[in-house]
Amino acid sequence: MEPYRDPSLSFAERARDLVSRMTLEEKISQILSSAPALARFDLPEMDWWSEALHGIAREGTATMFPQAIGMAATFDPALVRQVGAAAGIEARIKHEQYAAHGVRDLYKGLSIYSPNVNIFRDPRWGRGQETYGEDPWLTSQMGVAYIQGLQGDDPNYLRTAACAKHYAVHSGPEADRHVFNALVSQKDLHETYLPAFEACVKEGKVAQVMGAYNRSQNEPCCASELLLGKILREDWGFQGMVVSDFGAIADFHKSHNLTADEAQSAALAIQKGCDMNLGFVYLYAKDAVERGILSEEDIDTACRRVMQTRLRLGVYECPLQYDHALLDGPEHRALNLQTARESLVLLKNDGMLPLRGIESVAVIGPNAMSLKALMGNYHGDASEYITVLDGIRHNAGAVRIRYSSGCELVPFQMPSMGGRTVTSDESMLHLFGRVPETFNFLELMGHGDRSAEALACAEESDAVILVLGLDETIEGEEMHGEGCDEFADGDKKTLLLPSNQRRLLDEVLALGKPTTVVLMSGSALAVDDKRINALVQAWYPGALGGEAVGELLFGKFSPSGRLPVTFYRGVEDLPDFTDYSMKNRTYRYYYGEPLYPFGFGLSYTSFGYSRLSIRAGEDVTATVQVTNLGAVAGREVIQGYVRWDGGDETQPRWHLCAVEAVTLRPGEAASIQLTIPKPALYSYRADGSRAVEPGSYTLWVGGGQPDARSAELGVSVVEGRFAL
Repeated sequence: MEPYRDPSLSFAERARDLVSRMTLEEKISQILSSAPALARFDLPEMDWWSEALHGIAREGTATMFPQAIGMAATFDPALVRQVGAAAGIEARIKHEQYAAHGVRDLYKGLSIYSPNVNIFRDPRWGRGQETYGEDPWLTSQMGVAYIQGLQGDDPNYLRTAACAKHYAVHSGPEADRHVFNALVSQKDLHETYLPAFEACVKEGKVAQVMGAYNRSQNEPCCASELLLGKILREDWGFQGMVVSDFGAIADFHKSHNLTADEAQSAALAIQKGCDMNLGFVYLYAKDAVERGILSEEDIDTACRRVMQTRLRLGVYECPLQYDHALLDGPEHRALNLQTARESLVLLKNDGMLPLRGIESVAVIGPNAMSLKALMGNYHGDASEYITVLDGIRHNAGAVRIRYSSGCELVPFQMPSMGGRTVTSDESMLHLFGRVPETFNFLELMGHGDRSAEALACAEESDAVILVLGLDETIEGEEMHGEGCDEFADGDKKTLLLPSNQRRLLDEVLALGKPTTVVLMSGSALAVDDKRINALVQAWYPGALGGEAVGELLFGKFSPSGRLPVTFYRGVEDLPDFTDYSMKNRTYRYYYGEPLYPFGFGLSYTSFGYSRLSIRAGEDVTATVQVTNLGAVAGREVIQGYVRWDGGDETQPRWHLCAVEAVTLRPGEAASIQLTIPKPALYSYRADGSRAVEPGSYTLWVGGGQPDARSAELGVSVVEGRFAL
């Protein structure tokens, strides 16, 4: 038996032997993301590009969980680990099904380009929906949990090879991602942008790290001596493989103007530690070797890392087997619905919810019957979708339901009219005086005014549920002219709803009917009309998300989701989108009054906190009594926030350091312990160094942040101090 086939040897030894037997051309072929078969080594074809941001994606039927930002709103890492495990198991099953029929192409492999652990620093960023929010600690916890689920518990073999992306300092604007140079202070770099990646490497043992498109600190992220060499390999001891984002290495010569051609770009990336090219530039690596600008030894190093990962996936022996009945089966569907329930955030409620004592309700809005609004980007295909309207029907009992879309998702724009918006009170004759010969009426079909219908539905009903927001067609990754003028390249220009939805909202509220608004979006929206009785943030809640929304509205469970991002009152309160400084960004550094704070979320009951005690030892432990003060059972997310009292204005106001959850019956109390490990107490200095500083610390424990706005919204918090 050749050493590379011998399971008694280490994966590193086996990879070294395998690569030593390859020709230069064979080695180069294996560091491309679409790797051909090498028959003489019994290596089948493998495409490394697969996605599982919130369930296995782009491979056909699979369980579609809530979008990542919705999973973050659960504040439940244990649940997210279960979701990751379900996604990893389904990826294995799909791979086995396709491979049994000789299909191993794009999206069919076991290399999963998830999770996205970039920091959602600005609510305008369209891809923020893919992240776990704005807080480095929460992002770390969720990212590690998802990786552990994807990769599995076997001490040797990987269920799938997860990938932490996009390393690093990457969060929009989408239009500039191929040319942008993200310049940040050393403090912001190490305090905000790197901790989640460090946790993914050190705690999650992630198999892969993906470099970002942009430059950071004047170096391309996919060939950065600082990021890849010094920090990732030397400081963190990463032993896995680095992959470029798709086309990112081509950007070296096409956009960043750092190299003259493909061979130079390939040489630069490989020499600096980018092991695999998601793209095609490494096809020119042989040219680079022949020109003397790249050594074959550098290619060997990259190829060994790739082969070691492939061996860990069990290319020659596969001890990991799963029952194919799990794919989109009852167990994963139940987990999907549980995740959707925990993701929903109740932002406002004057007693309107849960809905009771009504005979009829009008369900209005472009997202009420939308499948797209369930999905979020990087999604799979579900075998069943339950829209919000479906979920309301399933849970409304004998209540009469009237439905109207009310309007389109965004103002309709006619391409043949130069993008001019067609408003509801304009006709073609009004616009042109006559109908132009080139006008295609088919483009206008289905885009007529539905506001009158919506108002009639509302007038004839006891209450209204308005289902508004966005979807992945206007909010997401680098778009080119899609959507409407109110959005750009997948990013938002403002935090407002699209103008036609704002008009619909105003017209319905003017009727004076009791109104609940359900927002479906992957990011913060500023919806603050005082006439709204109840407001639910539903994110993109997955294929079964409409069922969870219906259950919440009619009181089948008490909501417990929490905001993983700050909901600001407007972009006017924020720095320029291209400014990567954390000054006046996120709850840790924002000194304005938010609309709804990070960590906030209401319940159908209320919880009281008392008897906080703190013990500072190797770790800091806090014990607090939590009591359900209301009349219904509920799940409470208990949050710990800490501040070093010796800090100055360059330090965060406070930061999240612990999360626990408890479900209590009415009147029931429980003593809850939170453990705060020393790394969660780090303070960061101007040079990026960190330490647990000696002195006094303040700890707040409760249902949200210790800020004035949270208190105004009814959040209960207790405070204590300890010394280190």
